[in-house]
Amino acid sequence: MASVLVPVFYVLVVFGGLFIFGHFYRKRSANKQIESYFPRHHERDTYVTLLQRTDPHTSDPLLKAALVRRAVADVQRILRLREDKQALQNLLQKGSVGDDLWNSLLAAEKELEAEIVEVHAEANSFVEGWGHVLFQTASEMLANEKTRAIVEQIPFERSRNGIHYVI
Repeated sequence: MASVLVPVFYVLVVFGGLFIFGHFYRKRSANKQIESYFPRHHERDTYVTLLQRTDPHTSDPLLKAALVRRAVADVQRILRLREDKQALQNLLQKGSVGDDLWNSLLAAEKELEAEIVEVHAEANSFVEGWGHVLFQTASEMLANEKTRAIVEQIPFERSRNGIHYVI
């Protein structure tokens, strides 16, 4: 009789221990917050603050400008997600980064999709059909800002490298 009870008791102890460990592990990992992939969205906060002003109502051109800046920030985030997702996927497959960073990226992607839908709806509330044009305009503005930054940096690079051109 003792020869049967020992293996049964052993199996009960092993499975009981695994059950208790699994319970506490899932409970602890459920409470873990996913760290945000992007910093605070200041453009969104600015737009919402301007939208909620009631004492002196905010003018439509100012709201539209704030919405365009918000769309530019969203386009920047889209481009960064596209670049980072491929690299992070390769690193994840190699085991160089953990799942928490990947989950953070996926959560940021879902948050950005919701943000784009919200900006599109806000744009259409000003002028019907402006939502389609807004992101195209925002990407052009972003490209212009990058080009301007490069052109403004040229004289500093020339002086740093000792290159002087006479025109």
